[in-house]
Amino acid sequence: MAIAMCALFTITPTRFGSAATTTTVTVFRAVPSPPYPVGIPDSVEPSGDAPPSATALAGYVQTYVQDFTGTVLPTGWYAFSGIPGGDPGAHFGGSHVTVGGGILSLNTYRDKSWRNRWVTGGLCQCGLPVTYGAFFVRSRLTGNGPNEAQLLWPIAQVWPPEVDFNESGDSITGTSATIHFGADNKMDHLWIKINMTQWHTWGVIWTANSIIFTVDGQVWGSEVNASRIPHQAMSLNLQQTTKCPLHTQCPTQPVSMQVDWVAEYITAASDPTSAPTTTSTTSTTTTSTSTTTTTVR
Repeated sequence: MAIAMCALFTITPTRFGSAATTTTVTVFRAVPSPPYPVGIPDSVEPSGDAPPSATALAGYVQTYVQDFTGTVLPTGWYAFSGIPGGDPGAHFGGSHVTVGGGILSLNTYRDKSWRNRWVTGGLCQCGLPVTYGAFFVRSRLTGNGPNEAQLLWPIAQVWPPEVDFNESGDSITGTSATIHFGADNKMDHLWIKINMTQWHTWGVIWTANSIIFTVDGQVWGSEVNASRIPHQAMSLNLQQTTKCPLHTQCPTQPVSMQVDWVAEYITAASDPTSAPTTTSTTSTTTTSTSTTTTTVR
């Protein structure tokens, strides 16, 4: 897979995510593209790839893998319910998160239980927080409409920081990554053009000194300024949100984010007492002036 990277010299403010009080002008540094975990080819898996092996990430040990082979949310995962903070036009419904057929699905559709409003799915791995680690999520979208996001969120619930490593907006032709940092919510943005209806393995490798974003084993951007990197316990969140009253990020038909599996790692040098227990159970707006575009061919 060839990856071309180019920094855009004309910067256009773009609304994305939660409201910001301050913007930042920073372009992510392009880095070489070493191989990162993608998965193991397996025709039985819904996505065609099984989770990566315990030794798939050099210098790291696998601490968690979840293949969603059951019919209920695994231990440590919790579905969202209610109105997201700062986004009164959206609504989470616990029943909009389902597990079946080897897939975790977040489902957006008009829900008669909520006056026929567009209701979305969202969940967090709140039971397994870590400080620094590598997260890989194999997923696809069935259509456009809501904002689909895969992100790291602070367990302390004091925001920012936030690391969005796959946030589609309302698109199926590309996605973004955003690092939120500082008390006044400064942001760095990264963009990639890619077919979101196909299966991809999205990754974020988070250390005290850098954050690296990967897709299908290749690097598509990074941040190396330590002052912009979170240094506290965070958890993996997967979610959909809409802004239907504003007629943006609003579906016209039911759509889903489908997740085949999740795999997580920490560095081999990390204190093992700070890592989550390995498990494979089956039984839970921004204005940015920083942009880098990556095209996957």
